[in-house]
Parts: sequence; structure tokens; C-alpha cells
Amino acid sequence: MNDGPPVIALTGVGRSYPGEPPVTALHPSDLTVHRGEYLSITGPSGSGKSTLLHLLGLLDTPSRGRYELDGIDTGSLRDRDRSTLRGSRIGFVFQSFHLLPHRTAEENVVLAQVYNRTPARTRRATALAALRQVGLGHRTDALPTTMSGGERQRVAIARALVNRPSLLLCDEPTGNLDSANAAAVLTQFDELHAQGFTLVVITHDPVVAARAGRQVAIRDGVLSETGTTEPPGAAALTAETPSAETPAAEAEVPL
Repeated sequence: MNDGPPVIALTGVGRSYPGEPPVTALHPSDLTVHRGEYLSITGPSGSGKSTLLHLLGLLDTPSRGRYELDGIDTGSLRDRDRSTLRGSRIGFVFQSFHLLPHRTAEENVVLAQVYNRTPARTRRATALAALRQVGLGHRTDALPTTMSGGERQRVAIARALVNRPSLLLCDEPTGNLDSANAAAVLTQFDELHAQGFTLVVITHDPVVAARAGRQVAIRDGVLSETGTTEPPGAAALTAETPSAETPAAEAEVPL
């Protein structure tokens, strides 16, 4: 499971925003996530979860430190190269699904391959395979407006999987679901983990967090390990203690 470089390697990564005084959203921290790990990140509102999500997803850049994704130093990349890396190595699953309502399930999954420049001749077959993988092979022509919340989230998972990313980054993936659909999505995550996918789930729900093999908490911008079932040496995380000097619609494109 740990062959090759870690999927995520943060070294002294922090994020501050200018002001008088500056606002530190994430204190300098180290985080290593190896291939095949299932990690949850928990914390209350305003704790820094969104900041960490944006950094891990290459949607924002750190103020300090080094972030390597699959051994690639992301800080040395141009914006275009960062976008390409994000599209090819990271699959996102969001609380609000972010599906195009007037596109079928199949078309929504195909869309992710358009952004990733997958050859047109293979897009449909790959999208159908991803939908079958999440148990929606019978709903490929359905519009999101005719689907349950659980089905829409599974379409979003299929879209995240279709490019075979190194990392599945999930932001409150059960936040808009009832208990039955939430349980189905969490079972899907268990199955993906068993297949060797690397999952990072950001959540405020302790039930969701407990499904992961490893748990990390963030509070006031400080990361701390809270529990793990991984073998010793399989993962590492540290966070620097803050010092007195460190204050605490997708575009329409042709398919």
C-alpha cells in the first residue's frame, strides 16, 4: 500500500491572510497520507477545515511550507500546471453534489473527462463503467432532478472516480443526506477504500469520521492526530504549537 511517494506530504504548510494583525487560518503543520489510506479530518465551524480542503485540493496556495502531491512539488508549478495536476490526480465529492441539473447522470460524469482532456472516443464507456461501479448502471439516462439525494451523491462519486485519481477529497459528503442515504454513501467509501483508493473526508460528523481508519482533528488552525488503525509507521502528522509571534457553477462545455 505504501509503494512510491505519499499521495499527500505537507511539510510546515501554513496559511495566513493579510491584515492588522494577520489572520492565521492554518498553523504550520506536517501531514503525510500514504496511498490507500482512509483519513477523516474533523473540526468545528471556523476551525480551518475549509482552508485545509482548499490547500489539499490545489484550490489555494500555502503562505509557507511545501506541499507534494504524488511526489510532485506543487509550489513550483505554474497555474496551468496546477490545474492540470488537480484535474488528473484529485477527485472531489462535495456536500451539494454540484451536478448540472439539465444533464443526465452519464453526461455529468463525461463532463469530468472533458476537463481532463480524455479522448472523446473513450469518454462514454469510461463514464458508464464509473456509474456501474457505484451501483447506478440502471440510472445513466436519469436527470439529477429525478434522483434521490443518495443517487445524486453517487453520481458525484462516479464523476470523482472516472479519471482514476490518486486522491478522493470529500467535503461533508453526507451533509445533505438522510440517515439511510448517508449510510449507503459511507458503505460506498468503505468499498472504494478496500479497492485501494486514497480517501480524505472532511466532516463535522463524528459518525462519518469514525468510518475512516485514521482520524485527524483541526481546531483553531492546529492539526492533531486523534486515532488510527493503520500499522505503526504507515502515517505521520505533526503540528507546530502556535507561538506568540503566530496569531491564532460550472461552465457549460460540449460533451
